[in-house]
Amino acid sequence: MLNGKHIKLRALEPSDIDLLFEWENNSEIWQISDTIQPYSRFSLEQYVNSVQDIYAQKQIRFIIEELGTQKALGCVDLFDFEPNHRRVGVGILISEVEQRKRGFGKESIELILEYCRDILECHQVYCNVLTTNEISLNLFEHFGFHAIGVKKDWIRIGKEIHDEVLLQKIFE
Repeated sequence: MLNGKHIKLRALEPSDIDLLFEWENNSEIWQISDTIQPYSRFSLEQYVNSVQDIYAQKQIRFIIEELGTQKALGCVDLFDFEPNHRRVGVGILISEVEQRKRGFGKESIELILEYCRDILECHQVYCNVLTTNEISLNLFEHFGFHAIGVKKDWIRIGKEIHDEVLLQKIFE
């Protein structure tokens, strides 16, 4: 189910610590992950080695891996999982700029939506995207996400404050 034509979504492995350390400590992407401080290698090791149970932790991370090369391209996070209300948040990162706009994000979202619908039995999935991030807005809209609101002055990046769109997809 988590295998596509060009990528697969796989569980975190201890060998991913160096990648996570690089990604989580890249201050250029902190605004999309709501991070304001670096992560220690120790805390990331604890996270990777903890039982990845979305029902217990209400979140799970999948590594986006290119088939053939086994190169880790980024990750897809599910967060704020609410099994009673059958909803979950989703976020995606394609880490290297040169790997973006190649269809990896699109295929990743397609796979994770199937997982949310068929395995987690979610009724809806939502995401938060900066209003200036047209690529991500187009990606989620392609999969039937609809903007249901704009959070004004929601995300501070340096000295500027940006609006964020709340998008929602309800499975029919």
